[in-house]
Amino acid sequence: QDDEVKYTLKRLVEGLGATREAARPGFSLALAQVLKAFEEIPLCSVLEQIKEKHNLEKVKKKLVRNAAFGNFFGVMALFQSGRLVKDRKALLESIQLLQQLTNHQTHLRDLPCKTLIDITSEVPETVFEEVLFDILQGDLSSAFSSPENLHLLLVGMQKFPGVLKPKKLKKLFGSPTVVNKENISRLVELLKSAAKSEKEDKKLPAVVFDLLQVALKEGAFELFWNEVVENGLLKEKSGPVSFMCYRLLGSALPLLSMEQLQVVLKGKVMLHYGEHVVVTQGFKFAAEMEGYIDTFLSGCDDPERQLAVMMGFSTLTNQGKPVLLSASRVVRHLQAAALQKYISWLKDMFLRPDLDCCLDFSSNRQKQNRENADIAQQKIARLRRWIIHRLVNITESAVKTEESFVMDIARFCFFHAFFVAKKKNSQIAEASVLPSEPLNERDHMETENYFFGLLQTLNTLPVLGDTAKAAALREKHIHGVTADGKLWIFLLAEYANKLLSSEHVKAVKPFTKEQRDIWERTLQSVKNLQKKENKSDSAKVGAFQQLLLSMAIHLFKNQPETVDVLSDLLSCTERAFSKEAKKKTDNSEPGWVEVMVEILLSLLAQPSLLLRRISKSVFVWICPNLTKRGLQLILDVFDPNEEQNEESAVIVMEESNKKTKSAQNMDEEGSEDSSDEDSTDSGDEESEEVDDNFRSQLMKVLQAGNALVYKSDEELDDDAMMALDKNISALFAEQQKRTQAKKDEKDRMRKEKILRRDFKAKVLDLIDVFLVKQAENPLVFDIIEPLLQLIEQCMSSDSNKQEVDFLQKTASIFKNSLCRNKQYCKRVASLQEDVHALVQRLVKKACKHTDSAVALYYFSASLYLLKVLKGNTSSAHPPPEPEKQSDNRAKQACQLLNPGCLNVKKVAVVYQQALTQFLSKRNSPLTCSMFHDLFKRFPV
Repeated sequence: QDDEVKYTLKRLVEGLGATREAARPGFSLALAQVLKAFEEIPLCSVLEQIKEKHNLEKVKKKLVRNAAFGNFFGVMALFQSGRLVKDRKALLESIQLLQQLTNHQTHLRDLPCKTLIDITSEVPETVFEEVLFDILQGDLSSAFSSPENLHLLLVGMQKFPGVLKPKKLKKLFGSPTVVNKENISRLVELLKSAAKSEKEDKKLPAVVFDLLQVALKEGAFELFWNEVVENGLLKEKSGPVSFMCYRLLGSALPLLSMEQLQVVLKGKVMLHYGEHVVVTQGFKFAAEMEGYIDTFLSGCDDPERQLAVMMGFSTLTNQGKPVLLSASRVVRHLQAAALQKYISWLKDMFLRPDLDCCLDFSSNRQKQNRENADIAQQKIARLRRWIIHRLVNITESAVKTEESFVMDIARFCFFHAFFVAKKKNSQIAEASVLPSEPLNERDHMETENYFFGLLQTLNTLPVLGDTAKAAALREKHIHGVTADGKLWIFLLAEYANKLLSSEHVKAVKPFTKEQRDIWERTLQSVKNLQKKENKSDSAKVGAFQQLLLSMAIHLFKNQPETVDVLSDLLSCTERAFSKEAKKKTDNSEPGWVEVMVEILLSLLAQPSLLLRRISKSVFVWICPNLTKRGLQLILDVFDPNEEQNEESAVIVMEESNKKTKSAQNMDEEGSEDSSDEDSTDSGDEESEEVDDNFRSQLMKVLQAGNALVYKSDEELDDDAMMALDKNISALFAEQQKRTQAKKDEKDRMRKEKILRRDFKAKVLDLIDVFLVKQAENPLVFDIIEPLLQLIEQCMSSDSNKQEVDFLQKTASIFKNSLCRNKQYCKRVASLQEDVHALVQRLVKKACKHTDSAVALYYFSASLYLLKVLKGNTSSAHPPPEPEKQSDNRAKQACQLLNPGCLNVKKVAVVYQQALTQFLSKRNSPLTCSMFHDLFKRFPV
């Protein structure tokens, strides 16, 4: 066994200096494990063996690098074995060897110094004092000669304060402290060197963080920060040094007191960081700094320090706009007390902007481009916009936010979006403080936009609170309600009603008598619905409440159009919940479901994302009550013949008028490819076209001016030339107007087509919802042919991006939501003839098509119907029962033999004709895979 151990050690020691770089750490780790397992092996003998094998003095010049690494990894193996700290002699020799290796920086760089520091930090204080201090005294004395020696001193001061006392420090390098005025310049140079040496690692050098800790311990933090960092390092216009200062700022946050935090957060480093974020648009360091803030807030238990850091970064502003992202999620770590104070501070800054407390700056470009005339107003507007978004985002980011905080933010945003306080009023919290700078129309509009974003968040917000009732509601996945079951939007409507009744505030857009009446009728209708919530279908009641309240809130934004929608919605609600609605047999008047579908379709044309999402959620609730007439209203949207009707054209034009410029730009960008192609094609056509009418008019003008009868050597007089020139210019101006009118008309048609396709894509979502939620409804059969016709239209239309996306979406719904859906209609007995006829039509259309891709969709639809017919049981032909119920094979055979509602003979004839065409016609659209799928799924 001794021979085996000796051989093992010999091989491992040889491998420490292997030529292959990847092999050296492996040999080092293996040697460490051997020394750890066999503690009887003396470390000194192994170290001697390493020195002898990798002797730096005797080795050839070509192998110096391998020998240096052999010695280094040998010491690493001794250290990793865990025995080096216990063996003083081996420890002393290892430290001496590492000191020798520092002379080979060409090969090893700073690895020996870092290992020396690691070993020193692990030894006990007595061992350091008795063994290492004497041998390290030279390195400690020259601490200001290199970053590595300084780092060794700083680690020693923190680990062994009883040994490296101020008196001993004074003997070593002449001063009892490290951070003092005499050492400032030397520290600056050392830290610059450390920053440049670790720029590739993108992390804070350890020596810098240790120096910060020593400065705090020595009570010289302000001297360190002001003189070393701000007046020293920041003046070095170098990327690595600047990033080191930013990282030091973030890393220092958990270590600082309140007073020290104020020094840092209002200092030059913060200002320098803000300028960097604005110039680079946050790509290089903003995310990393947010990580430092997140780490600090999650580990800090002091609400005051949490608040100080959040306020500090929220007041670092670029011309009024804070550099910190308004959507930053770091607020989720704030404690309740800190969050409440932060929200109060944000609201106060919105009402009374205090730009003097902000650390504000402007980039060089901003200084050149902006005039100083109205800069204060611009700063206030930018700050208010950021604050509102910050408040709205708190409701999304803060998981543990209390309901009172959310309601407070919602009321604040609603009030300043739609109301103005006439005078102070203590009864309304939002009117208790008047804005120092009144909000202008743009401020109200931007607050209004953010409020509707908040409303969308509230409608999807999980139930907040720690009560048992709140936990029960969360388990049921109920969203948009408070812990006591009330809708968030209903609480806002009650608050709005209170404001409308108050004499101390006025609406930005005052209500007329008709609008006030419809508002009160809506609230009363909602209260009536709440009384029926326990008696009637709760989903149906919830759908109507959500839609009524959403439209009521939109009354503050778009009054004339919302009044009409609300009026229809109220009459629809009355019919839906009236007792006569159930007894009604007259089909001449549309039912409540049809009216509701029409309202939802009109809301889908709105530019509001909130209304579109609410429309979709409400449709989910009314799906079980959908009638054939209601479904037809949806399918008519995709009918190309219906597009020519006046009503559909009005819908599209209304939507185009409602769209804001930004929405139009988004639509135009979405169809950029198609528009470019269209414009270039039309331009080419126009250039090639010859307008005969224009040519004839031009000839008449020239003949009237006798320009065509003169000979080449005769010229017109000046008066005739001027008259002719005037007539020609008028003719060309008129022609230019006609050309521009044609271009404008084409552009209008193109935009209208984009809007119509966009609207169809939104309506297609309703079809998808119905197919998924009501897969067992017989109305599904009415959707099959319109969907196939839509796919066929898309394949024959333009190949621009919007058309391709729409085709992919339609095809995906057809395949996944319809054909591959495991749920299907189980009530086909009364519809057998109609379904068989539909199968026959689909297969015939598949055979007649010229495009195999379209034929595949028709054939797949017929297979889906076969599955439905076979899966239904027929009363005329009950399934045969096997003799032994326990025989699984017999059960499976019975299931295969059972045709259900399927008329096998009739269907077999249809597919036989299709197969005959496939085998006899050369250019048949049918494919082998279609019939393979048929025979595989329905072998009988």
